[in-house]
Amino acid sequence: MQMTSAELTELMQDSAKNAVTTTHQEFNLDLDFSEQSINLVDDVILAWLGRYKDQALEENAVFTLCNIYGAYVGEIFKEKIGGVWTYDESNPEAPYVVLNYAGNNYAFAGICYQRLVNDSQISIKSYFDEAVANNLQ
Repeated sequence: MQMTSAELTELMQDSAKNAVTTTHQEFNLDLDFSEQSINLVDDVILAWLGRYKDQALEENAVFTLCNIYGAYVGEIFKEKIGGVWTYDESNPEAPYVVLNYAGNNYAFAGICYQRLVNDSQISIKSYFDEAVANNLQ
């Protein structure tokens, strides 16, 4: 059974809070829901690799890390610009959560995944800044 919009919103808010708590417990760093704190998310994503090596790349760990930090960044975007959490089911075998605003879907968890798994040069903060800029024009 798929979640309602309200349930999905609550899940993403709870996931964002989880990112704050987990980051403080693991790295003694404080995420404060400011745009500037997204720079810390860029660092923390790679710090998980530094601390836990291959364990950080296990499927469950990747899923959890990308979702909590994606939710965190998405909640900052929601506060600044707006948006609604939705499921993208374009691939029924692998649905995922995106933040929809003005007809655009922002895959904040996806960009966290790219940084963690594929390319440490990808910047979550740059993705966020571009998403914001695209909606302030």
